[in-house]
Amino acid sequence: MIEKKVLKNSSYFATLSEKNLDKIVNLMFVREYKEGEIIFFEEEKGEGLFFIKSGKVKIAKIVESGEEQILHILKQGEIFAEVVLFDGSNYPATAIAMEDSQIGILRNKDIERLITEVPEIALKILKVMSKRLRRAQQTIRNLGLKNTESRTASILLYLAKEHGIDGKNRNQVEINLSLSQQELSNLVGASRETISRVLKKLKEKDLIATSRQQIVIKDLLGLKRII
Repeated sequence: MIEKKVLKNSSYFATLSEKNLDKIVNLMFVREYKEGEIIFFEEEKGEGLFFIKSGKVKIAKIVESGEEQILHILKQGEIFAEVVLFDGSNYPATAIAMEDSQIGILRNKDIERLITEVPEIALKILKVMSKRLRRAQQTIRNLGLKNTESRTASILLYLAKEHGIDGKNRNQVEINLSLSQQELSNLVGASRETISRVLKKLKEKDLIATSRQQIVIKDLLGLKRII
């Protein structure tokens, strides 16, 4: 069961009326996933729209070698798998719980009826798709045009924007995300060894600090200059 107050705290549903929120509450059911558990695999038949009640989820493409390319890291209050609503296709990537998570699910047939009754929801979903399309275009541009240090700086700035907690001054941000070097390398599109060298260089420049899979950006402007 999803609580109405949880939906209200999400930007996707906060502006809906009480009546429309009640409709979602009655249709959405919740599944629990352990850290590392697969929520769905790429190419599985699309089941519906997913909403993160609690926890964090990564969306990744698994390549033939078994390695993953992380496309998105999503947090509480966000939605995913929205693309299958419009064409009834299979999931274009794999979703994995990064920590113990509770995930709300709206089945395709239910969300289609909701969109008919509450067009505002469709507009919210389209905005999500637009944002992720822009992010995908930026990722492609980074891979094609930037060296590994610049790509890493770009990813760290993206994580700071999406998962950041303000530090002691406006130029510092703590990334509120437990992220291994392997996961960071999967985001950047480089080997773990290369990312280790890049992080060491950024620390030597006093741009970042790292501790127990946590990253603190000490100089946002300095990172931006690298890009």
